[in-house]
Amino acid sequence: MKKVLFIMMIAVLFSSCGEYNKILKSTDYELKYSYAKKYFNMKEFTKSATLLEELVPIYKGTASAEESLYLLAQSYYGQKDYLTASQYFNTYYTTYPKGEYTELARYYSGYGLYLDSPDPRLDQTQTYKAIAELQLYLEYYPQSERAKEAQNIMFELQEKLAFKELLATRLYYNLGTYMGNNFQSSVITAQNALKNYPYSKYREEFMYYVIQSKYELAMVSVEEKLQGRYRDVVDEYYNYMNEYPEGKYVKQVKKFYDYASKRINDAY
Repeated sequence: MKKVLFIMMIAVLFSSCGEYNKILKSTDYELKYSYAKKYFNMKEFTKSATLLEELVPIYKGTASAEESLYLLAQSYYGQKDYLTASQYFNTYYTTYPKGEYTELARYYSGYGLYLDSPDPRLDQTQTYKAIAELQLYLEYYPQSERAKEAQNIMFELQEKLAFKELLATRLYYNLGTYMGNNFQSSVITAQNALKNYPYSKYREEFMYYVIQSKYELAMVSVEEKLQGRYRDVVDEYYNYMNEYPEGKYVKQVKKFYDYASKRINDAY
């Protein structure tokens, strides 16, 4: 019985492949389009994309042009080729700014790039593009049923970018004076992150790295810069305490403050 079923499955497979190959070779574009939609509905996205790649330029300017382009974008999306899908969604909403699928195309253009967004340790070009696409979606469709989700995704992506900056901040701090003074780079990276991602969940840690790195800068300073850098530590202590009077780094920053204050007072 199992052998019979196996043979039947093989027969169906070859029959399906034979059908697809015939459609590929056909010059009947209407037939090809009907099969492209059939394969799309069957979630055989590689087949539908292959057929639609041929048909989209042929159908340009016809009644099927708009739908075929959108289906091509969705076929790549279905294959999880989100970058190519986003490019076709972009082409769709640029070509048909008031088209039937324009709202969906704008949304999926950004959502696909979100799904393609890499680990924070890697290049974040896709993340920036996803944020830009979703921002445009929200500008065009602020009342959409997908608006809240798009906004939440943007916040998630921004946190990923903030975390990437936090990794860089930590790295500079840990490098210390190796091949130069990396504490200054730690300060600059953290301060830029605070400016770019003011509501990040990593805000407190960024502020801690600012004061900690400035303290370390003071520790390796030449005499003429010493007092200015101790004052920077004191200033950052107050900045931190104003925002996080019961923060998780209070004990550490208090030690930095006490040491810096004593050295300032000793100078007078």
